[in-house]
Amino acid sequence: MPRPLGDVDPLVDAIERSGLTIYDPIPRQSGALWIPTSELERLLNSSMKGIALADMPLRTRSKVVKEHVCRALGYSVPRTFRRTQPRFPGQHFDVYVQKSDNLQIWNEELEAARRYVIVRVGTNDTITQVRVVTGEDLARLDTTGTATRKYQARMVPTHARAELVVEADTARLAAFVGDDVDLSSARPTAGPRPGGLLSIKTVFDKLHTLIGERFPDPGRSQERNRGAILHRLVCERLGYPSYRDDGRFPDIRHQLLEVKLQTSTTIGVGLVDPHSNDPLDIDLAPMDGAPIRHCDVRYAVFGATTDPGEITLTRLFVTTGEMFFVRFAQFGGRVLNRKIQMRLPPTFYDDP
Repeated sequence: MPRPLGDVDPLVDAIERSGLTIYDPIPRQSGALWIPTSELERLLNSSMKGIALADMPLRTRSKVVKEHVCRALGYSVPRTFRRTQPRFPGQHFDVYVQKSDNLQIWNEELEAARRYVIVRVGTNDTITQVRVVTGEDLARLDTTGTATRKYQARMVPTHARAELVVEADTARLAAFVGDDVDLSSARPTAGPRPGGLLSIKTVFDKLHTLIGERFPDPGRSQERNRGAILHRLVCERLGYPSYRDDGRFPDIRHQLLEVKLQTSTTIGVGLVDPHSNDPLDIDLAPMDGAPIRHCDVRYAVFGATTDPGEITLTRLFVTTGEMFFVRFAQFGGRVLNRKIQMRLPPTFYDDP
């Protein structure tokens, strides 16, 4: 039975009126029918929270959830779901139904730009939460090393302790940089906004003062905690009132800034090629129809030494993704494992 028009989200209504199926391609980050990730998560939570899935075999449960996803977004439910990769190619996402925190992805690799809809099922077999993340975001949550289709580079220091690799942001990002940006009431995890980005030179000027900073070392097996401590220091130095981290790329989404802590010369970049021209999964309005890309992201790479119980920041490199492999030599190609299994952290379903 059709929903009353007044109850339908305009984007959902547009998809419904278009007659498109979940298999019809829509240009990413452009066009009236493409659903940005934050909107996708909002629409699915709004429509699917509280849906009961009790007494269903796993395969049936998966099919029923995909049917609900179709209806939530304004698509007709196909008679059968094709075995495409991803399952919803039109909006470029897959759906995983999780009653446990052990996420398993079989027979395919994580794809950096693909969206992954994670549907959480509570102990009473009803849907309690939906999160939508990219493959890059999922790879950053992996602590087992199984999601290792990753780019790597070599850090070759010069005599300078702090190096601004490029004096200006990419031409495409320059239009969004502000002259007087106040971050005192902003959140690091919020989406970037026009005029709200510090210039890459300002980022460098604020962060190079961290060189020489010391902090307790949680241990080599605690790389994520090491990174979190540095991330907190960076947020403070940039002028944020508090530290927040939602595990998404880039680390400080509000400034399109990725932060790296290096105690060795090998830099693990992740699934994304830093100088890729692929659109970045953000809601920042495109400039003249041209979306912000991965190569527009800024990188702050900190070199550090470790002593018993302590880490000391010794170097800083600030660059754009566009110039990343110009300054840091890429090596080793991409490492690839077929089996992907990871445990979602307790905070995964928290609001950013």
